[in-house]
Amino acid sequence: MSKFMSERFASLKAYVPGEQPRDKSYIKLNTNESPYPPAPQVIEAVNSREIEDLRLYSDPECKHLREALAKQYDVTPKNVTVGNGSDEILSFAFMAFCSRGVSYPDISYGFYPVFADIHGIPKKEISLQEDFTISAEDYYNAGTAVVIANPNAPTGICLSAADVEKIVKSNPDNVVMIDEAYIDFGGESCIPLISKYDNLLIIQTYSKSRSLAGGRLGYAIGNEELIADLDKLRYSTNPYNVNRLTLAAGQAALEGQAYYDNNNREIICIREYTSNILLGLGFSMTESKANFIFAKHPKLNGKTLYKGLRDRGILVRHFDKPRIEDYVRISIGTREQMDTLLMTLKEMLA
Repeated sequence: MSKFMSERFASLKAYVPGEQPRDKSYIKLNTNESPYPPAPQVIEAVNSREIEDLRLYSDPECKHLREALAKQYDVTPKNVTVGNGSDEILSFAFMAFCSRGVSYPDISYGFYPVFADIHGIPKKEISLQEDFTISAEDYYNAGTAVVIANPNAPTGICLSAADVEKIVKSNPDNVVMIDEAYIDFGGESCIPLISKYDNLLIIQTYSKSRSLAGGRLGYAIGNEELIADLDKLRYSTNPYNVNRLTLAAGQAALEGQAYYDNNNREIICIREYTSNILLGLGFSMTESKANFIFAKHPKLNGKTLYKGLRDRGILVRHFDKPRIEDYVRISIGTREQMDTLLMTLKEMLA
């Protein structure tokens, strides 16, 4: 750290992204990316003419993409905003709605405490239950804004829409942010609830179920006034935050939704196939509704599993945090990739 660093950020603990090593070829099961390429419509849309137009600024209103998303989710364009990944939208939401503090699970997406600290927001971490589930009652009348990843990460466990509605209903004076990054792998989206509650903000991403992690595109759906607040911060920070190629890809992806729906069904099938074999190998795991498995084994701790797999060319994610340090998070890859993982685990256990 330089001597010029602001004292305000000197003690900031930065978010640690999943590793992206280049020293050799790995099977990457550590960052919850899709194992499948973008839809053919996306590949066609990102063409030479669009590349030539990179000399021009992108549309700051993201008009056509917002209209397409609004049609996809049966809302109006004023109910939608887009960002440079869902992380940017989450950061804007923390800035806009969390002045009185924010509550979130103690085991969840690692960016939540970082956003709270970087924006000087009081934070309240609420412990998960013994089985890693979220108790909706813990968030009733929170007295702060609330942010919940649903399904949660890294556990993959999902709250019902009915439980989310109870949380939203009990916090009428604070915004409840539901981070639905993994909702397309078995959960129930709460987007239909935005017509009933002016304090509900749903955040989703193209990174997981639409194979555009490298495109950096996220979006939020909520009450028109909430969206206007987010856009005010967006225009005050970086009005051209989504580049031209990503806007084109995002709109084309919606045209190829049937392709992604089929991929998501395949990922769910591979998740269940892998889970069943892991159970037979002595692993225990949470009931995941995401595109990953959260598992542990009584004979190998999480660090040993992570390192052993890495040495054998397979990347998974390990967290040093107490309560989950014996677990690894395994992204769902293709059937062939998961078979290689399972074979490798059998060899390690032998």
